[in-house]
Amino acid sequence: MKFTTFNFDQTLIEAIEAMGFEEATPVQEGAIPKIQKGQDLIACAQTGTGKTAAFLLPILDKMVARHQMETRALIIVPTRELALQIDQQVQGFAYFTPVESLAVYGGGDGKDWVQEKQALSKGADIIVATPGKLISHLANGYVKFDKLEYLILDEADRMLDMGFLEDIQKIITYLPEKRQTLMFSATMPDNIRKLAKKILVDPFEINFGIAKPAEGVLQGAYLTYDAQKIPLVNSLITGKPYLKSILIFSSTKKKVSEIARTLKNKGHEVASISSDLDQNAREEVLRRFRSRNIRILVATDVLSRGIDIKDINLIINFDVPGDAEDYVHRVGRTARAETTGLALTFINEDDMYKFRQIEKLIEDEVMKMPLPAELGEGPKWNPDAKFRPRNFSRRKPGGKSRKGSGGGYKKGGRRF
Repeated sequence: MKFTTFNFDQTLIEAIEAMGFEEATPVQEGAIPKIQKGQDLIACAQTGTGKTAAFLLPILDKMVARHQMETRALIIVPTRELALQIDQQVQGFAYFTPVESLAVYGGGDGKDWVQEKQALSKGADIIVATPGKLISHLANGYVKFDKLEYLILDEADRMLDMGFLEDIQKIITYLPEKRQTLMFSATMPDNIRKLAKKILVDPFEINFGIAKPAEGVLQGAYLTYDAQKIPLVNSLITGKPYLKSILIFSSTKKKVSEIARTLKNKGHEVASISSDLDQNAREEVLRRFRSRNIRILVATDVLSRGIDIKDINLIINFDVPGDAEDYVHRVGRTARAETTGLALTFINEDDMYKFRQIEKLIEDEVMKMPLPAELGEGPKWNPDAKFRPRNFSRRKPGGKSRKGSGGGYKKGGRRF
C-alpha cells in the first residue's frame, strides 16, 4: 500500500518521499486508518515493524490541518534513547510543516531543563518524554496539558518492566479525560492488558508477529565456554571488511568493558556504551557508530530496544538474554526495513535452557554451528538439563510469567 492511499497532507507526503519511504508496512496499514478515525488503539508490534511512523503520521496530519501552538500530543517512552529517536523522526516527517516537538528526558544539564520548562509551559506541538523526567516537571505546576488530544505509550511492556506503572498512572491524572490514547507494546502480558482497560476506551486491537524476529534476520548460535567467547568474537570479525557495522550485546557493564578493551588491543575500531556514560557521551558514541566512524559497538541491554540504527550487518549476543522476548529486540537491531542481517548468539553450558525457551517462543530452532578449530570444542547441546537460572522468566504473550550442529553458516558466498 502506498502512503498516498492515506490522503495525508501534501507536506507530509513530500517528507515521506524525501526520507525514502514508499510502501507502508503491515503495522502502518492496520493502525493508520484506525487512528485517522479517532479510535483508541492497542497494538502489539515488535522493533523494526514501522510502528513509530504508524502513530506519528496520522497525528501529524491532523496537526497540520489545524495547527495551533499548544501541546496536543504526549508520547511517553521508557528510555532517553527512544525519546531522542522519536523526536528525530518527528522532525523528519514534519520538516515541511510548522509542527514542532521536544524530547524531555533525564541526564541533561540546566540548559535542557530551561528549554523543557519553556516548551511544557508555553506549548510545543508534540512532547516525547520519559516518565521520571516528566513527573519532575509536573510536580512544579507549570506544565500545560489542558489542550492535549493524543496520548501515546510506546514500548509499554518495557516501561512496566522498568517499574514505571505508578508514574504513568500519575501522569494520566494531569491529562484531559477526553483524548485519543494509543498503546504500542512488543508483548501483551496481563499487566499491559489491565493498564489498557484502565486508560483506553473501546480500543481497536491489532497484533503483528508477537515475539518473532523479522524474516530478514539470519540466526545462528555457538555453544561456547565463557573463556572461548572473546576469542570467538575476534575470529568472527577479523578479516571480514564486509561486516562494516557490528553490535555486540552483553549482560553486564563489566563484560562490556572487557570485550571492548580486548578488541581494541587486537586493533579493532570499537567503542562501548552503558549506563555509566552521561547523556552527551552516549549520544556522541551513537553518532560515531551511525556514521560508521566506529565499526564495533559493545553495549549492555540499554540499546536492545528503541535505537534506530540502520544497516547493522552483524548482531552478537555475547550472553543469552535474560528474558526470551529481549532476544527478539536484540536481533531486531539488524534486518531493518526489509534488509537482511546476521544475528549470532553465544550459549554457555548454563544458558542452554534459556535459549531453548527462546526457540520455543520464536517457534524456530536456531542452527548450532561448530566453533573454529583453533578454539577447541565447546559444551554439548543439552537444553533439557535440570539447571534453571535464577531470575529467568519467559513471558507468554498475553499470559502470566513462569520460571523459568552441522556445517558453517554461509551468507553471500562467505562462510563464518
